[in-house]
Amino acid sequence: MITGDLKRRIDALWTEFWQGGITNPLTVIEQITFLMFARLLDINETRDENRLKRTGKEFQRRFSDDEQELRWSQFRHLGADAMLPLVRDKVFPHFRKDSASGAAFSEFMKDAQLMIQKQSLLVKAVNMIDQLPLTEGDAKGDLYEYLLSKLTTAGINGQFRTPRHIIRLMVDMLEPKPTDVIGDPACGTGGFLVQTMQYLLETYTSPEGVLKEVDSETGKVEKIYTGDLLEENREHIRSRMFHGFDFDATMLRIAAMNLMLHGVDDPDIHYQDTLSTGFTDRFPKAASEGFNVILANPPFKGSLDFEDVHPSLLRQVKTKKTELLFLVLILRMLKVGGRSATIVPDGVLFGSSTAHVALRRLLLDHNQLEAVISLPSGVFKPYAGVSTGILVFTKGGRTDDVFFFDVEADGFSLDDKRDPIEANDLPGCLAAWRNRDAKRDTDRTQKAFFVSTKEIREANYDLSLSRYQVRPHVAEEYEAPAVILDRMKKLNDNIATDLVELEELLG
Repeated sequence: MITGDLKRRIDALWTEFWQGGITNPLTVIEQITFLMFARLLDINETRDENRLKRTGKEFQRRFSDDEQELRWSQFRHLGADAMLPLVRDKVFPHFRKDSASGAAFSEFMKDAQLMIQKQSLLVKAVNMIDQLPLTEGDAKGDLYEYLLSKLTTAGINGQFRTPRHIIRLMVDMLEPKPTDVIGDPACGTGGFLVQTMQYLLETYTSPEGVLKEVDSETGKVEKIYTGDLLEENREHIRSRMFHGFDFDATMLRIAAMNLMLHGVDDPDIHYQDTLSTGFTDRFPKAASEGFNVILANPPFKGSLDFEDVHPSLLRQVKTKKTELLFLVLILRMLKVGGRSATIVPDGVLFGSSTAHVALRRLLLDHNQLEAVISLPSGVFKPYAGVSTGILVFTKGGRTDDVFFFDVEADGFSLDDKRDPIEANDLPGCLAAWRNRDAKRDTDRTQKAFFVSTKEIREANYDLSLSRYQVRPHVAEEYEAPAVILDRMKKLNDNIATDLVELEELLG
């Protein structure tokens, strides 16, 4: 849990970076990530050294005998003049050369650079990060989430953070299992993968395994889920369960750190444009037969050149639009019976182009389209105001009826401020989904209802909620004509009286 004191320390660190001339939020988080990683390397090295003394069990060293000066515990004591050149010219090259303690970093640390140029800023940042609770599982994960919450501007190529509560709805709907292999083809900062881990911890913790902690400032009791029922799956979760892809190296570094701080020691994170011809047909070893679960909010960045798109995707739907291509890609990545919850712009649901219709026909006629969740347009503010929906589908099988739900409020105002409000349809959406019944849920004046595939086909595969929902007619009350005439008479009388008084004043 993030306490007021820890928030103040993070805010102070953030302010130091801004005052030091580093004002891009993504760069700030990346640089903090590097320094946190440097400290974690040293923490893990010390842990293994202590274990070696106790058990005699050898380990793969992160620092050789002549590299001891590169350890956090060594350079953090240096003065400003010595620290900056050491970190810039020796510690960062060490990251690029060897990331043995964090394999998730090894693929894309080769271009890591220290952007901090001011000696005083580096010293302050190191001292502040040295005080952060990176050895405490829950606290370090929450800490990083708080850092990521400071990403308040949209990224390039249609990238923007998906709100955590929307991610959690999607994870709860799919109910992933600890034996699943889970992927995100456009993982960004790793939000979907992190929330899946959190879901597993909460779901697979026994009553005895739930710890309670009291916030010393607010007095609020927080639950800590130990995941004690996950023990037999720990190795799978640690290194084989989570797979993320993105073509933004900064995002990948942040995603890897985010997962590591949430208990996934060695996530499979790759620098890869998953739509391109360069995306291998061979998935990672743990997912060689396809993924069980894919959760995604792909970027909606417009169009690609046909030459850049993997041929297998174009064979299904010939289009340049990324929002359509990503859905085809997800179907390709899933194993038969695998499931996905994917956020799409509204145009995917009702677009009339040949490619749009072909994509919806593919989902409905050759797979099992399970649900269409309509989201309000303000959900992604302040990043974007685009209207979106969530598609839930299974690869293979047959679609008989499709579950629709109208989310009109998500617990936050739908303007740029996104202040908390009482209205929230997300719990109702999850409850309706878990208790859904195609024979019972037929009232289309309600938020939750089913539509048959026959009707959807007759509507040219239109999946927009407004096509099928029936808005109940609310009769408006009008005042009786006699009442209106009486009001007009009184108004005229008042005007006449005012005119008489005005004439008398003017003499």
